[in-house]
Amino acid sequence: MHRQNSVQDNSDIKIGIIGPKALVDQTRETLKTFPNFKPIFQMIDSSSSLRDITTELMNEVEVLLFTEYHSYNSVKQVLEFTIPVHHMPLMGTGLYRSLFIIKSRHSLTCLSIDTVEKKYVEQILSELEEDHYELLVFKNLSQQTVIEEFVQFHVHNYQQHNAIALTGIQEVATQLLALNIPHEWVTPTQQDMIVSLERALLATNTRRNKEAQIVFGLINIDNFKGVAEKYSSEHDVQLFKLAIQQMLLDYIKSLDGHLINLGGEEYSFITTRGIFERETRGYKFIPLLQDVQNELSITISLGVGFGRSAAEAGNHARLALRQSKELGGNVCYIVREDRSVLGPVDITTHKQYERYNLAITDPHLLDKAEKAGMSAAYMTKLMARVSRHKKIEYTAQELASTLNVTIRSANRILLKWMDAELVDIVGEEKVTHKGRPRRIYRLSFIEDELKS
Repeated sequence: MHRQNSVQDNSDIKIGIIGPKALVDQTRETLKTFPNFKPIFQMIDSSSSLRDITTELMNEVEVLLFTEYHSYNSVKQVLEFTIPVHHMPLMGTGLYRSLFIIKSRHSLTCLSIDTVEKKYVEQILSELEEDHYELLVFKNLSQQTVIEEFVQFHVHNYQQHNAIALTGIQEVATQLLALNIPHEWVTPTQQDMIVSLERALLATNTRRNKEAQIVFGLINIDNFKGVAEKYSSEHDVQLFKLAIQQMLLDYIKSLDGHLINLGGEEYSFITTRGIFERETRGYKFIPLLQDVQNELSITISLGVGFGRSAAEAGNHARLALRQSKELGGNVCYIVREDRSVLGPVDITTHKQYERYNLAITDPHLLDKAEKAGMSAAYMTKLMARVSRHKKIEYTAQELASTLNVTIRSANRILLKWMDAELVDIVGEEKVTHKGRPRRIYRLSFIEDELKS
């Protein structure tokens, strides 16, 4: 069985993630907001050979990221890195959170610290208005340092000074818990992880090579004719158009781009990929959508195209705009070099994207689409939207909400899928008010995709 809703393309950047399961799982969630990364995860424990794991990953990925400094430091002293290698520094909101927890549960009078920079602890203690404290710092950090040394360091400090342990290593925290030693395991917050992943992205050759690549965008005013009819004179319509153009000019200026009025309700813009990625925070943030809605009471659709030439980027922008309009507007979609689609990009800063391909050649999917009476691209788009919810049983009402279509359209889609034997009726849902029970459908073809 082929896996359909996984987009394979040359624009993906392979990143290796090395760390304990808890942090790897947390990083896995954060990576959903980084569509350029194609991650390979390696979970480690006390029995893992970090040197072997790192050596193997360096041959597969373009950049490595350790979730714990201790692991990174151990490998750095025995291996020569051949690719960019990063770790998640414990210096941001995660450290602040841990110190605040210690202050509320114990006190900050005496702290026993490993793998966390003393200067960052002092900086946050100053912000917490702590003046009288003692910091006992583990100083003999080398590649030979073993977990037991950290543990004994904290145990000694607790017994001699009643110090609260502040550790950046999960295994140390686990052993201290078993010994009933007060401690706090400093872990990066999602914001810390985003900063680390952004640094890793900027360090890759793929990213640097695409810094100056042309990005072409199209902006369309949703239902422009209906909006214009609300104005009583042509003069007012022209003032309205000027207000729109001024907002667009201000936004495109932030992209250091060039805006062109194509006439009527459509505009185009040109910028570079490096600036576009930075200003949109890696395709996660387009304030223009909300600003236009708030200030002018209209919505717009955006289509952004990447390409190996300006002509290709322009064609892809038109395809992307079509995806945005099909979804109902007020969103942005991106079509990349290989015609894979990414989106929707909106004002939500933590977004799980849909990813599907406009250039469908897989015969299995083509056969499914033909049976269902719809295009393979549209079938893939629906599959991407449904599968990201990790749910395969729906009523028509639930499916309509998931696909952002009307209930009538959802019923029509379900009928097509039933005719093609792609869904099964598995039960009924009773409703509290008077009316017929709602059928529950199992999307068996989505189930196949999730298993594959």
